[in-house]
Amino acid sequence: MSQTDPARLPLEQKASLLSGRDFWSTEPVEEAGIPSIVLTDGPHGIRRQRGDADHLGIHAGEPATCFPPAVAVGSSWDPEVAARVGAAVGREARALGVGVVLGPGVNIKRSPLCGRNFEYYSEDPLLTGVLAAAHVEALQAEGPGASVKHFAANNQETDRMRVSADVDERTLREIYLPAFERVVTQALPATVMSSYNAINGVPASQNRWLLTEVLREQWGFEGAVVSDWGGVYDRVAALAAGLDLQMPGTGGADDAAIVRAVRAGELDEALVDAGARRVAELARRPVPAAGGFDAGAHHALARELATACPVLLKNDDATLPITGRTRRIAVLGAFATAPHYQGGGSSHITPTRLDTALEEIRSLAAGRGQEVTHAQGFAIDGSSDATVLREEAARVAADSDIALIFAGLGDESEGHDREHLDLPAEQVELIRAVAAAAPRTAVILSNGGVVSLEAFHDDADAILEGWLLGQAGAGAVADLLFGVAVPSGRLAETIPLRLQDTPSHLNFPGEQGHVRYGEGVMVGYRYYETAERAVRYPFGHGLSYTTFTTDRLNAAVTGDDTATVSVTVTNTGERPGGHVVQVYVATAAGPVRRPARELRAFTKVFLEPGETATVELELGRRAFAYYDVEDGWWRVAPGSYTIQVCENAAHVLAEHTVTLTGDVTVRALSLDSTVADWFAHPVVAPVLRRALTEGMTDEQVRASEENAGMLDMVASLPMRQFLGFVGIQAEALERMIELSRPIPD
Repeated sequence: MSQTDPARLPLEQKASLLSGRDFWSTEPVEEAGIPSIVLTDGPHGIRRQRGDADHLGIHAGEPATCFPPAVAVGSSWDPEVAARVGAAVGREARALGVGVVLGPGVNIKRSPLCGRNFEYYSEDPLLTGVLAAAHVEALQAEGPGASVKHFAANNQETDRMRVSADVDERTLREIYLPAFERVVTQALPATVMSSYNAINGVPASQNRWLLTEVLREQWGFEGAVVSDWGGVYDRVAALAAGLDLQMPGTGGADDAAIVRAVRAGELDEALVDAGARRVAELARRPVPAAGGFDAGAHHALARELATACPVLLKNDDATLPITGRTRRIAVLGAFATAPHYQGGGSSHITPTRLDTALEEIRSLAAGRGQEVTHAQGFAIDGSSDATVLREEAARVAADSDIALIFAGLGDESEGHDREHLDLPAEQVELIRAVAAAAPRTAVILSNGGVVSLEAFHDDADAILEGWLLGQAGAGAVADLLFGVAVPSGRLAETIPLRLQDTPSHLNFPGEQGHVRYGEGVMVGYRYYETAERAVRYPFGHGLSYTTFTTDRLNAAVTGDDTATVSVTVTNTGERPGGHVVQVYVATAAGPVRRPARELRAFTKVFLEPGETATVELELGRRAFAYYDVEDGWWRVAPGSYTIQVCENAAHVLAEHTVTLTGDVTVRALSLDSTVADWFAHPVVAPVLRRALTEGMTDEQVRASEENAGMLDMVASLPMRQFLGFVGIQAEALERMIELSRPIPD
């Protein structure tokens, strides 16, 4: 089939390429060698709909493996886990005839209330970006393209179709854009999906600053920008801003609007040509022939990957793992037989099979001669008598050696945010009653967003945060409970003591069409550590069945704005296990407020008992930089930087301070520069002081020096206003302004 340059097609055909043929596929132009391709969800599995179509998960898709969602993968802190999920999703996409997989989602967890947090990795942009880049690279290596989403500042579901996220540029650049930037520049995704919301009053789908200036001109993105489904509000404005493909199609109505705008001289046809070329290139991506996939092997893979994700939050007196000395095990809670393993909405997968915790625990216990009993404990839908179920569960627990309570959330979905962090009251009451009756109690949580532990934390002997683990998650949890696998997950988001403690609490979800990101860069642990706000469990926390020591920290400067750090890790316990080396940077250098510390590098190492490994990590320029809104770029301020190797965001294990030359930036002065700027300028300040003291007696000069504090009163005045207080001639100031200008290289 010959391939024609789409720009040579008639205007109407070019315009037709810029919107979907139907709900899931693009418009073909067969005579030009442009086929139709299918784009479909999702991030952790394929939701391929052949019949009735929707973007809300109402109609089921063809069976596919539901792998651990991003909320779980985030807590693995392991790019290999993310890559293996991405590769498997890519294989299934190819098998099901999908050309572009809509994912991963890399939005930052600004608030634990966001209803879609189960689709996102973390509250930290570095962790999010590293995992997402690994996912995209591996997925696209299988043939299909990826669509990194939702670009950008889409951090809530409330009023998501029209709310304006009002965010200052430094916060955007340091918190909400870096994960997208890393994926775009390192993994080269086929597409980027624009979000529904507006950013500072401009809808993302028609935001030229976002889609063209940042994405294409600054980051070098060469793929296609696709809308979220139904997320285009003005097709002509969106195309002019840089949005190539509108999904789904609108029956030709918006194509006609593009044609009219071009013929009326309101839209440059070159923009139509550019968009058509990008969509054609997307449709022409070489994808290996579709075939089947090994559902059994992928289910086993899903189980293996899921074991890397849960976080052991608490484990008093080595309650877990369950050993052979434990003879009677009570399995309690409705989620033991009706697992909560994924969220609702567009990412909802029809699984190939689904394991349950009760059956997986029975299977492992049978081989050890252990007895397993079960009680429902509570009803997910509240349809049964909670008191009767609770009392039955307490009786079963009292006759056991350990009670395992499977608790969590049942209603988490795209489209709505949560109102609080609490578990349902009947589940809390169950935990308390069982803990009072059983010799030992372990709580296993299934939830896509953080839940408060305060109502039952001290009652439980052990708490395993399981998140949402996909269709094989029950088997993974059983492996962890019995010590077949060792927990190695670490929190990718903070668990607060109270909702009121969260940094976005007073500004979420906004009001009257706006949500103000008033916390700025102080998101998640950046806020808690800077404000010294106590939390239940900090970002990066996670226990193991073995122990590790970290020592021999060495940090070395490798350039004006770079360094390396090395550290030795030893498994000092009796089991093999995984440990996450977390490297943070703390500094007060520069003119902006910096968080107490920020994650700047990490890696996960797996060690046998007694094994030691030396880990070396590079800290590039961005590890030390802040975004300078005045210069519109990243700056490394000269000064001291403390490199910290931490157990978690709140616990520093070792640290070393280095001094960086950084960027010596001398800005040109103007009459609008402040008095403080003038007196701080290394070249102009001495000249200015001489001009001010010219004609003074020695006594007057000494008096002015003694009253130097008076300068503080006028420090923020623009120089043009300060002139009214002093007698400097305009010509002299012009000469000083000329002196302030940097000499070209």
